[in-house]
Amino acid sequence: MIRRTFLLLPGIGQVKERRLWDTGVLSWEEFMERRRLDGISERRKDALDRELGTAKDLWDRGRTEYFTRLLPSGQHWRMYRRLKEDTAYLDIETDGLGPGTVITMVSVYRPGGMTTLTRGIDLNAEGLGKALSGTKMLVTFNGSSFDLPMIEKEFPFAVPKVPHYDLRHACPKVGLRGGLKQVEVLIGHRRPQEVEYVTGEEAVYLWHLWLKKGSENALNLLRRYNQEDTRNLEPLAEVVYRRLEERSLAGCVR
Repeated sequence: MIRRTFLLLPGIGQVKERRLWDTGVLSWEEFMERRRLDGISERRKDALDRELGTAKDLWDRGRTEYFTRLLPSGQHWRMYRRLKEDTAYLDIETDGLGPGTVITMVSVYRPGGMTTLTRGIDLNAEGLGKALSGTKMLVTFNGSSFDLPMIEKEFPFAVPKVPHYDLRHACPKVGLRGGLKQVEVLIGHRRPQEVEYVTGEEAVYLWHLWLKKGSENALNLLRRYNQEDTRNLEPLAEVVYRRLEERSLAGCVR
């Protein structure tokens, strides 16, 4: 899907991209093969061809960080299928909301396993960097506004600057509205009974129960809840990607 979009080119927005699609220009290769394109001067087309040539070369070499600067954040989903094997799904827990809030737990799920880091035990910049080492794409639910700014505040530079597929903003484009648990229900997913009814507010309570009374049961339940939030991002990312892909191929993603 990344090779279908022209939004990475200077001066090309969604309206111009749609016009290109309507004239049968559906890929970078087709763009570069055309000698002339309506509304684009010969000189400008030469410059855009060079831009696409660079993009194609870097994409083929796996240099995904290049595209985080060029593509609007809402279009990063287009890279998911190609980068899935090197994608990290991430979710955090905090001790509340508002000023002074700190991260209590971070889970990172990747093909092959789950890493969960806990404040006061093993949550630090080194551990987080190791968990994300080699990542070429991040998937979160509202990470743009919450998870990633929180991590950057406490652990600067621990998260690699790679494409970010934020499901909180992608879901409404395909008719899936609400929080993570609500969206899971809409796609037919049901959580294990142990954590089915645990809420974000209860997660904060579980942390304070561990902190003040040393309750291992509370900490274990919080860990299971955080891991479930993280693991469930993968099937949701698949569903949303397929729907976005279908709409894009129909030329109607906005």
